[in-house]
Amino acid sequence: MKLKYLLLLLIGQTLFTSHPAAAQKDNQKLQLKARVGYSIGGTAPLGMPATIRSIESFRLTPNFLVGVDGMYRLSEKFGLQAALHYEIKDMNTEVTTKGYHMKVMMDEDELEGLYTGHVSQTVRQRMITIPVQLTYELGKSLELKAGPYLSLLLCKEFYGYASDGYLRKDDPTGVKVVMGNREGEWATYDFSDDMRSCQMGVAVGIDWAFYRRLGLSADLSWGLTGIHRGDFKTVEQTLFPIYGTIGFFYRFY
Repeated sequence: MKLKYLLLLLIGQTLFTSHPAAAQKDNQKLQLKARVGYSIGGTAPLGMPATIRSIESFRLTPNFLVGVDGMYRLSEKFGLQAALHYEIKDMNTEVTTKGYHMKVMMDEDELEGLYTGHVSQTVRQRMITIPVQLTYELGKSLELKAGPYLSLLLCKEFYGYASDGYLRKDDPTGVKVVMGNREGEWATYDFSDDMRSCQMGVAVGIDWAFYRRLGLSADLSWGLTGIHRGDFKTVEQTLFPIYGTIGFFYRFY
């Protein structure tokens, strides 16, 4: 009888000590993070074209990021991470151009040609982004990540105005149309309907856990598809979304 109770006690002790270890092992394979960040960047061509003579201003906008990441550890060092982020990627900039191809509206007339003067540009983008990244653990507190992303745009706007300059209709020797420097004398444009509803690109970054479950992150995302559709030729260069993000994360387990 004593032997029976002893065996039951040993089995019970084995079960109670093995379950936490198994659970801890599973938790090491799965990791969940919540993150917030602020992004700085814009939509720009690859290389500054000669027709853009100078950037007069670049104003910071509320480009916030919030989301969650889920990572499954494939081995001691490598993991596979998928995330769901809500992002704002806005841009407000002013440039000076010379012979820049544009299509604008002035006094309800559509004008297309080569523009020389001041251009103000506003880009508004709200999106759900799904990155899928391979992670590599440099140490207990540092983790590298890289991979593709897909963004679905919820809101998209691309508009502005041309002022204090002139447009040569159709070609460099065409009719000269002058734009003033006061509201009402400007020419406006709006290419929001020509923007893509889906963007693709690549992103790289690093996470640093500086205190227990809290950490800092730095990321760079580079769009491989321009923000406008492929058949859009009004803007002579393809504009790519390029943004860097600094943020905080909290690791749940």
